Amino acid sequence: MEFSSKLLENAVYHMSQLPGIGKRTALRLVLHLLHQPVEQTSDLSRSLLALREEIKFCSNCHNISDVALCQICANPKREQDVVCVVEDIRDVMAIENTGQYIGLYHVLGGKISPMEGIGPQDLTISSLISKVGQNQIKELIFALSSTMEGDTTNFYIYKQLKPYDIKISTIARGISVGDELEYADEVTLGRSILNRIPFEGSLKAT
Repeated sequence: MEFSSKLLENAVYHMSQLPGIGKRTALRLVLHLLHQPVEQTSDLSRSLLALREEIKFCSNCHNISDVALCQICANPKREQDVVCVVEDIRDVMAIENTGQYIGLYHVLGGKISPMEGIGPQDLTISSLISKVGQNQIKELIFALSSTMEGDTTNFYIYKQLKPYDIKISTIARGISVGDELEYADEVTLGRSILNRIPFEGSLKAT
């Protein structure tokens, strides 16, 4: 792709680094921004810079937050001893949209995936085990995507928690095998949370 401007080429290159954005789409987006008022582009730039420089991760659940303790963890109306284990903030948002869950979360920051070089040490599993060890949690709900990586991560955490007396459940398989959690419709996801089953039972079913 030939460019008449190095500035345009540079902008397209950086835009195309975003997931799901090819060079043609990046060019279309950059040209769109170029034809918008300067204020709109400046607002976008400032918001992205502020996001990168000022965003925090909740000290309790590792969710993305504007403050040290996220709004969910700080809410006294939430069940403090029930924790739903998810991959990232998109899954928190998906479950919250169902309106069916009132406990807390633990965001792992990914899934165990040897193919991508992601091991248990790269996730927030150790802090989860620590919370369980401090008797802060009554029930742990696995809500990872029903993929091979998700099941591997669930099983790894389950094995780490064997020494502890804690109820471990997993969302019901209303979520199709191989599906990513964020793409499930709210009704199906809500029912999967409400109809969760013991994790050991899910092992026997597979």
